[in-house]
Amino acid sequence: MVAMDTTMLKVLCVDDNHDAADSEAMLLELYGWEVAVCYDGATALLEAANFHPDACLIDYNMPGMNGCELAQHLRAREEGNSGYLILVTAHAADSIAKVAVECGFDLHMVKPVDWEDLTGVLAKLEGRLGSDGAATESAF
Repeated sequence: MVAMDTTMLKVLCVDDNHDAADSEAMLLELYGWEVAVCYDGATALLEAANFHPDACLIDYNMPGMNGCELAQHLRAREEGNSGYLILVTAHAADSIAKVAVECGFDLHMVKPVDWEDLTGVLAKLEGRLGSDGAATESAF
């Protein structure tokens, strides 16, 4: 009997705009990925500790804890792997892209996100996951 690969990409969507976060989640679930949704940074930190996402789509402008602060907290977690962090924001300026790198994001995508680009990135990440769900090498 051949064991089937049951590795499923786990994506955490974080956006204070409930419609945006829920829509992202529904579309990502259509690809067969497991998705969790949070509407603020503090809740996202708790969810990440339990959900162990492979990728996080994080909005920049959120009340309380902005996306940059969230990324820094995720990168500093004792558990280590914080997943592939994608800043999703309406800001296209080079200054935001620079801030994204400084905060620990792996990628900056501008809203409205090109779904073909996003799903391509996530599919590539999924392809690099080992059977234990951990990335087998650098995603990109």
